[in-house]
Amino acid sequence: MTKSSFQIGELLIVELEHFQQLLDALWNRDFAVYGPTVKDMAIVHDEVKAVYDFPIGWTDEQEAAHYQLKKTGNGALFNYVVGPHTWKKYLFPPKVSLWEAKKEGALFEILPDKSSPPKMAFIGIRACDLSAIMIQDNIFTKGDYKDSIYLRNRKNNFILAVNCTKSGGGCFCISMGTGPKATKGFDLALTEIIDDKRHYFLFEVGSELGGEILSQVTTQAAGETEKQTVEKAINQAKNQMGRALDTRGIKELLYDNSEHPRWDDVASRCLTCGNCTMVCPTCFCSNIEDYTDLTGKLANRQRRWDSCFTLEHSYIHGGSVRSSVKARYRQWLTHKFASWIDQFGTSGCVGCGRCITWCPSGIDVTEEIKEIRRSVKVSTAV
Repeated sequence: MTKSSFQIGELLIVELEHFQQLLDALWNRDFAVYGPTVKDMAIVHDEVKAVYDFPIGWTDEQEAAHYQLKKTGNGALFNYVVGPHTWKKYLFPPKVSLWEAKKEGALFEILPDKSSPPKMAFIGIRACDLSAIMIQDNIFTKGDYKDSIYLRNRKNNFILAVNCTKSGGGCFCISMGTGPKATKGFDLALTEIIDDKRHYFLFEVGSELGGEILSQVTTQAAGETEKQTVEKAINQAKNQMGRALDTRGIKELLYDNSEHPRWDDVASRCLTCGNCTMVCPTCFCSNIEDYTDLTGKLANRQRRWDSCFTLEHSYIHGGSVRSSVKARYRQWLTHKFASWIDQFGTSGCVGCGRCITWCPSGIDVTEEIKEIRRSVKVSTAV
């Protein structure tokens, strides 16, 4: 099928043999294309140029404190859930220079920032991660205090979302209302289908740009059989959720139980390593650090990712506000599921399950909240 562009909402089929055309169309528009690839036995996001860069035939096995890749042999490009990397590393980078100065005589001259981020195309964003990007959009691009670095990186993005047809052991996006199907915020969204006869992708056009890009790819109209197959595959992911979380009244539940004994219990297991915040797609704590070279003629101020699990993060004159493990874990979880709602009008969790998978102690946020809710119900009944 050849058209100059497709309309928003149109559904098209792309066979596996034509998927490379999509990548070529993005490269021809000067996009730097980032997608999933296998590195160090994990699926991570990196620059991709060809279909063979994708994690073909790999799947991931996830549970609390457990992540492992396995070969499936089916040739799928997107038969995994989420890896340790999130897309925020491109939009809210782990390290960024705020300014640099050079000493000229008795004065310092601020050196102009001549860097310019490329047009970035993100391939394979899951619905939960797409929701996380929209949450950070709300934080960094709205209100009186906008983040100029985030705005610059967020400009000219192309987003290809991938609907999940399988769920991991830590997934609970259904509970958070963020997946497994992408419903907004994308230029194109696809669902990958492999059966006995075909390996194809059903694409949904989400923007004018998405329609223009897809017009450069060999497509065919989607029939009712393909549509029903895709719907069945997505429903399969809904029924495979590894975790569930009751979010009813969750803000009040956590606010009313700030001294619950469960905080002591989880503190005895938490290592305060900060893994959960590093892999979280919405966490945005940062620290400002100043550097000078050995000659004293160059100075640089950088912003780096930080974590509310570190003792120094809450330091003010006289000491740290949250000096105990209990206080730091309670701050993180309560902010994520309660005070975030007051600040930004939405939960700070999208149910991706990364914090469960990558916690060395296997701490499960859904279990911690479930235990507080259960004990409150028991005490009320008594």
